[in-house]
Amino acid sequence: MVTGASTANLSVVLVDARQGVIEQSRRHTYIASLLRIPHLVIAINKMDLVDWSEARFLEIRSAFESFLPRLDIKDVKFIPMSALNGDNVVDASAQTPWYVGPSLLGHLETVHIASDWNLHGFRFPVQWVNRPNNPRDAALHDFRGFSGQIAGGIVRVGQPVLILPSGQRSRVKEIWTLDGPLQEAFCPQSVTLVLEHDVDVSRGDMIVGLDTLPGSGTELQARVCWMHPKALQPGRKYFLKHTTQTVQAVVSSIDSRINIHTFESEPNPTELAMNDIGQIRIRTAKPLTYDGYATNRLTGACILIEPGTNATVGACMLEAPQEPVRVEYTDFAI
Repeated sequence: MVTGASTANLSVVLVDARQGVIEQSRRHTYIASLLRIPHLVIAINKMDLVDWSEARFLEIRSAFESFLPRLDIKDVKFIPMSALNGDNVVDASAQTPWYVGPSLLGHLETVHIASDWNLHGFRFPVQWVNRPNNPRDAALHDFRGFSGQIAGGIVRVGQPVLILPSGQRSRVKEIWTLDGPLQEAFCPQSVTLVLEHDVDVSRGDMIVGLDTLPGSGTELQARVCWMHPKALQPGRKYFLKHTTQTVQAVVSSIDSRINIHTFESEPNPTELAMNDIGQIRIRTAKPLTYDGYATNRLTGACILIEPGTNATVGACMLEAPQEPVRVEYTDFAI
């Protein structure tokens, strides 16, 4: 669920009306909160097997509402349904006259997600240095752009930008897409940026705006969802993939583990087993440019990869950096 939901705007937690809130229901709801998914639907299915009981629906809703305030999920919708016969899936069901809300599909089609994207603090991880080197086209012969997906904020032609980690400064000269040039672009569009100066930029670098700077460092704190049968133990070495770069890393310590039944932190566990969620510290071989996951879901996320097998073993949500990156620059002249 973690990998599939990491870029989602809405999560659907399916609950069996006969069983009610089980451990898996709590785990999936907690993960949705952890991943900062803005909208949550609790789909209470198989209502036909409990005789469309309003009391049972309210009982399950009350069980969720007893712990939802602790998870900071602001938009939650409860929908009684029966997938077998399509009740409240596409159209409103005659079996639930006591329910006046939307059907599942009706809610999915109307939920507002346009304001969910982070439009503050321009972030552009460079995925590819675009050099067509086409001698037959004068416009492409010396073309040099930087391609990738905007991870946050808005970029405009003429905007001053900073290249990290080098600290070089320039301005945006052109913004290109498959459909032609733009005067501005925003998250999560994929674009190619052309800068005014011939600065040294490569894959893994990040182009950012000057208004709000990200953090940088090799000592990271993160919340991790462990996804591998082999338990996570302190001292293990992994590859860490963050935006468009991969670096070597070691898990220096495990600070705590979440008790999924109480949502309380259990301090200093010896390891994290499969499906455990915990707080860890990571040391990387070179500094990362990043934001806290609560600020930016794209630049604040990373995954841990097991060397040798290339298996993704953990999904991490980075804590906010202690202070923004320190960069010394003077003028636009390079």
